Amino acid sequence: MEKILEVKNLQVSFHTYAGEVKAVRGVDFHLKKGETLAIVGESGCGKTVTSKAIMRLLPEPRPAEMKEGSEILFNGKDILKMNEKELREIRGSEISMIFQDPMTSLNPTMTVGKQIAESLRIHRGMNKNEAMAEAIKMLELVNIPNADKRVNQYPHEFSGGMRQRAMIAIALACNPKILIADEPTTALDVTIQAQIMDLIRDLQEKLGTAVILITHDLGVVADTADRVQVMYAGQVVERGAVKEIFNNPQHPYTWALLQSVPRLETKNKDVLYSLNGTPPDLVKPPVGCPFAARCEYCMGICLEEMPEITIVDGEHSVACWLKHQMAPKVEVPEVLRKGE
Repeated sequence: MEKILEVKNLQVSFHTYAGEVKAVRGVDFHLKKGETLAIVGESGCGKTVTSKAIMRLLPEPRPAEMKEGSEILFNGKDILKMNEKELREIRGSEISMIFQDPMTSLNPTMTVGKQIAESLRIHRGMNKNEAMAEAIKMLELVNIPNADKRVNQYPHEFSGGMRQRAMIAIALACNPKILIADEPTTALDVTIQAQIMDLIRDLQEKLGTAVILITHDLGVVADTADRVQVMYAGQVVERGAVKEIFNNPQHPYTWALLQSVPRLETKNKDVLYSLNGTPPDLVKPPVGCPFAARCEYCMGICLEEMPEITIVDGEHSVACWLKHQMAPKVEVPEVLRKGE
C-alpha cells in the first residue's frame, strides 16, 4: 500500500525560561492510504506536538523550533520547507485535524454552518449558497439531527458530543487525504465516545481517508487502529500492528500501559496497576533509555546508552536493551500473555 506520509527524524524543541525543552526527539513513522495509525502514551510524551508539527501549527521559530534534519514528507513534498501559501493549500484540504477540545476550537461568534462553509469556499471555490447547502449535507453525514436548522446555530447551542461531530464535519468537508484526530473522545461520556469513533471509522471507509489517532485510551486503539506506535519522553519505544502490540508487547512501558487498563475479569475492589515515578525532565533528557528510572528491569547499560532498535517480527520493532542477545530473559507479565 502506498505511503502517503513519511516522518523522518522529527525533532522539536521549545525554548522556555527554564531552558530548551526537547519535546520530540528523533521520531520516525509513516502512514499508508486509508489506514489508521494510533499514537499512544501518557500526557507529555510528545503525541500532540508531533501531530501539530505535521500541520505546521507550532509557533515557529520561537518558542517552537524544528531541528535541522527533520523531514515531514506528504506525497513526497517536505511540509517543513513549504511557504505559507503552500501550507494554506494543504491545511483543511489535504490534511485536516480534530482538536482535543471542540468548545475552544470552534469559533463562538460564528454559526456552525458558516464555519463549515468557510473551508468549502476557500478550498473548493463554492459560492455562499453552495457552501451552506454542502454544510447541511456534512452535518447530516455526521448524524446531527435537524441539520437544516442546526446549521444556523452557534457552538454553545450544541452538546459536547454534537460539537465534536461538528468538528469532524469541518475537518472532512474537503475530503482530506489525512485526518489527524487528537484525543477525539476526551471529556465525552462512554456512549458518545463509542458513537464518535464509529462515526470516524464509517466516514473513513466511505471517503478512504487515512487517520492518525492520538490517544491514551487503549480500548479505542484496540477497536479502531491498524498499527500502533508507543511514545515515551518524545521518542517511539515500540511500534507494530495492533494485534502484535496487544498480544505480544515487548517494551516494559507498553506492559505498564496495558496493565493499567481495567480487564473484564477485574473485580470492583481490585487495585489497578499503577506505574511509579514520573517522566524525565526533557530540558536535560537522560543519556540512556528514557524509561530506565521507572523500569523494574533496568540494567546498567540502560542508564548509559540509548537502546538499539530491535526487529521483533515484520513491522513490529522495539527500543529496549532487554531484547539484546546478552540481556537476561524477562517474561511478559502473566496478566498480558495471550489467552490469559
